[in-house]
Amino acid sequence: MDNPTSQETMPQTQPVKQEDIIEVLRTCYDPEIPLNIYDLGLIYNIEISDLGQVKIDMTLTSPNCPSIESLPAEVEEKVRDIPGVTGVELNLVWDPPFHVSMMSEEARLSLGLL
Repeated sequence: MDNPTSQETMPQTQPVKQEDIIEVLRTCYDPEIPLNIYDLGLIYNIEISDLGQVKIDMTLTSPNCPSIESLPAEVEEKVRDIPGVTGVELNLVWDPPFHVSMMSEEARLSLGLL
């Protein structure tokens, strides 16, 4: 009887896809604006390593946003729960500052900004 190799006994996981992360980010809403944070334009960058480490650069609508503690924590928790994610590094950045032009066309349309 052949011995299985360590690769055969290791559970195979699907690589994390950017689409999966975006889908989860679309479940996070800014409490003051009835839009998800992805379409609102608050996510600046998503990087995924081959090992499942996810790095996200995000901003808020202003540095004085009342959700400064809760929203980044929610994002980190939800992304961490995606199968295959082994870690999350969330960077809250202020440059460039948030502007309405960062919103998706659909988001601007829903707020009557088009």
